[in-house]
Amino acid sequence: MPLQIHPPADETIGKLQAALEGAFEGASIDVRGSGGHFEIRVTSPLFEGENRLARQRRVYRAIADLMKGDDAPVHAVDRLETETP
Repeated sequence: MPLQIHPPADETIGKLQAALEGAFEGASIDVRGSGGHFEIRVTSPLFEGENRLARQRRVYRAIADLMKGDDAPVHAVDRLETETP
């Protein structure tokens, strides 16, 4: 298997942040992590009336491109918090 080189964590955090901001306009978004493992907190009025699973699915749809393929920069979301304001 060839050696896989991943982008620096801060570059990946920026990509995650941008993807989430695009999907959750006006939301409060916090992304932390390194080594392909990240923690995400999204606070958005879009979650109003949704259960936890629906909220998490919405977040994962927004970042799906960053988790696809063998050389994806995001390997895991170790902690995902979704809240309403």
